[in-house]
Amino acid sequence: MSEAAGIRVALSGAGGQIGAVLRPRLIAAGIVLRSGGGPTALTPLSEAETVTTGDLRDPEAVDRLLAGTEVLVHLAGTSVEKPLPEVIENNLIALHAVYEGARRHGLRRVVFASSNHAFGMHSVDDRLAIDAPFRPDGAYGLSKAWGELMGQMYWDRHGIEGVALRIGSALPRPTEFRHLSTWLGHDDLTQLVLRSIAAPVPGTIAVWGASNNPRSYWDNSAAAAVIGYRPTQSAEDYAEEILARENPLDPIARTLQGGSFTTMDYTPEAERPRREG
Repeated sequence: MSEAAGIRVALSGAGGQIGAVLRPRLIAAGIVLRSGGGPTALTPLSEAETVTTGDLRDPEAVDRLLAGTEVLVHLAGTSVEKPLPEVIENNLIALHAVYEGARRHGLRRVVFASSNHAFGMHSVDDRLAIDAPFRPDGAYGLSKAWGELMGQMYWDRHGIEGVALRIGSALPRPTEFRHLSTWLGHDDLTQLVLRSIAAPVPGTIAVWGASNNPRSYWDNSAAAAVIGYRPTQSAEDYAEEILARENPLDPIARTLQGGSFTTMDYTPEAERPRREG
């Protein structure tokens, strides 16, 4: 059992890709889990898990998810680039409803699934510290920057601790060139979330969600110092295989940390407004 054993945790987005990975692992770590699958009816994995359904824009659905819990791991929402109205509904309005629910129920902490795409327009030649400025690569990344700031506001105004996980590429294994810098293996994902649930934090913090990748875009030393996250997986173990393949990104996307997200609806330099002088 981990030091998170016995903590009562709500997991939103439990039916999604990352939620499906975490549910059995959190239960195995001894967490008393309350999983929300949105509109999807989930089947409890064990007696240690309770499941709920409902749209998180609805306060009653939020109340069902958060009842009796101490910590929320918030994964629910739009997780890829989508039209702005959808992003606003799921990643802004629903997120606000969730934080208000956390306040109603007296939760002590929200672990928020942020994203590397809040920083996607930084160059691949930059190595970002945890206090790097936001440079979102689209509406999705912009919503994650907003979400991180909401976590700060709810700490400042209401005393709810916050951990923002700037998740990279959470996959069973890296499969393309960009993943050599951004991969987050499932074992490291689990460790990161467990540490974010249980470790003492000074109000609000952000950490990069990445494995121990030598080519990483991000300096994650703060995660080790503050919450004790020490990843054991590395994308470099797959480098020879990946480097033998063609990089699937277009020439501009190869230069920016957000990869393919950066050139969706992108205005080429030649078509941008000209600056006088």
